Amino acid sequence: MRRLRVATCQINPVLGDIDGNVAMIFDVLEELESQDVDIAVFPELTVCGYPPEDLVLKPGFVEDCQEAVAKVAARSGSTAVVIGTVAGDRDLFNQAVLCREGRVELTYNKRLLPNYAVFDERRYFTSGTEPLELVEIKGVKIGLAICEDIWSPTGPLLDLAAGGAEVVMVPNGSPYQVGKSIAREVLVSSRSVDNSCAIVYVNQVGGQDELLFDGGSVVFDHEGQLLARSPQFDEHIMVLDLDVKPTYRKRRLDPRGQLSPTPALPVKELTDAEPIDSPKLMGEIHELLDLQAEAWKALVVGTRDYVRKNGFSEVGVALSGGIDSTIVVAIAVEAVGADKVHAVLMPSRYSSDHSVSDAVKLCENLGVEHRTIAIEPAHQGLLDMLEPSFEGREADTTEENLQSRIRGVLMMALSNKLGWMILTTGNKSEVSVGYSTLYGDTAGGFAVIKDVWKTDVYDLCRWRNESAGKEIIPNHVITKPPSAELRPDQRDDQSLPPYPVLDAILQGYVEQDLTATELIESGHDEAIVRRIVRLVDIAEYKRRQSPPGIRISSKAFGRDRRVPITNRYRG
Repeated sequence: MRRLRVATCQINPVLGDIDGNVAMIFDVLEELESQDVDIAVFPELTVCGYPPEDLVLKPGFVEDCQEAVAKVAARSGSTAVVIGTVAGDRDLFNQAVLCREGRVELTYNKRLLPNYAVFDERRYFTSGTEPLELVEIKGVKIGLAICEDIWSPTGPLLDLAAGGAEVVMVPNGSPYQVGKSIAREVLVSSRSVDNSCAIVYVNQVGGQDELLFDGGSVVFDHEGQLLARSPQFDEHIMVLDLDVKPTYRKRRLDPRGQLSPTPALPVKELTDAEPIDSPKLMGEIHELLDLQAEAWKALVVGTRDYVRKNGFSEVGVALSGGIDSTIVVAIAVEAVGADKVHAVLMPSRYSSDHSVSDAVKLCENLGVEHRTIAIEPAHQGLLDMLEPSFEGREADTTEENLQSRIRGVLMMALSNKLGWMILTTGNKSEVSVGYSTLYGDTAGGFAVIKDVWKTDVYDLCRWRNESAGKEIIPNHVITKPPSAELRPDQRDDQSLPPYPVLDAILQGYVEQDLTATELIESGHDEAIVRRIVRLVDIAEYKRRQSPPGIRISSKAFGRDRRVPITNRYRG
């Protein structure tokens, strides 16, 4: 039996910070040097970050990536290092590189380029077609694949295994969505069983604009057994010994092993096999988070990285005392620290006493600094200024929206003067139907709960209190009827259906791409469906002008769901 000591290096690279990412790789290698690691595997496009998008169209960027690979190769020693980079000349490739003893020993160009949902790799990269090769370390034949390559049962993993690979190293940039970790592990387990080879699957962690990467790196043996799992959302270096046994018996007795005859792939021997003379180092298996804990931590990490990676340290939130701004403050506290969060209460003539008291109680519970800026002087001043132009017209949402726009102006003034990033507070239900004020509550730098349905906002607030074992979010915030408080006695259900009804329709229309007709046929009220679908369609122009937010669902607004603004289709 042969034994390979493997390190999965689940790191949080910063896109475009090539020098910083290389320094991060060097720090990890220094940590691993004393542990006799045979091979260390980093995430996809390690040196530049993922996804680099149009940066790869800059020749200087690609050259810098290649120089970074040369630095890592020169730094490599007896531990083989697998990193990801952009490479090419006439064409560009998403490439994995294996370095050892100061040299690049093996390169692999990604073959299956995802071009769906949030992915558009075919815009930038060419599929690899070069002959596959293997390297041999301690008598173990090793191949390389990248992320999407293993999602297809007929992808390059099939050829690698048929050609003799016993372990395949897979760098990944696999974005998060709720529940994806389980599906991902089922996939990796299936591929390892089908191909009778172990898989070392290393995913990056951290936020990048709207995308979030949850880590959860795993190692499966050739029988599909989970040997190790890194924690979700945290940087983590995991070292384990992988015993590699002959697979001929399984391949003969399991119909999945009956591969058509394939010539053995070229193998470059990097080390001689050595006898095993030390105790086996077992891998850790960190527990997966439950779905609500997972979603909460995703929102925290996504907020933290967007704020910090863009050079901010403090954030501001317009805190109304409602459920949405409340959860954003709670998330922000965990993301950047209570001392870096500033809540701004901006009551109007229509604000209720309980909204102010609920907001103050939240700040006291969390230790957040808060200030009050009453908007009545500006509100009345604008009404007076507009009165000649509005003469003879009934008051409507125009006057209501003035209040929101005043708040937006104030928050951006505080941002400019005090250096805060402003976090907006609109949830996915409101964003869907345009229940927001353009240049008002949409004004800010980052939309924390943009991809969280209103019903899920309530569930997450309840979960947060339960998990803390105390009332962090005031119970009255959770139980009171939601209201924008822009007119006397206003409630959300005067403008919209109850949120459970609304969210069910929106999930079908936005995330599942059902037409209005299909939603009606599935049992939803026709009048409500027609109205809600119309609201979603006409609000597209608002969404295009709103700040980015964290994607946690199967289809988020932004780079994921792409619908034309000028659009007369009504299915």
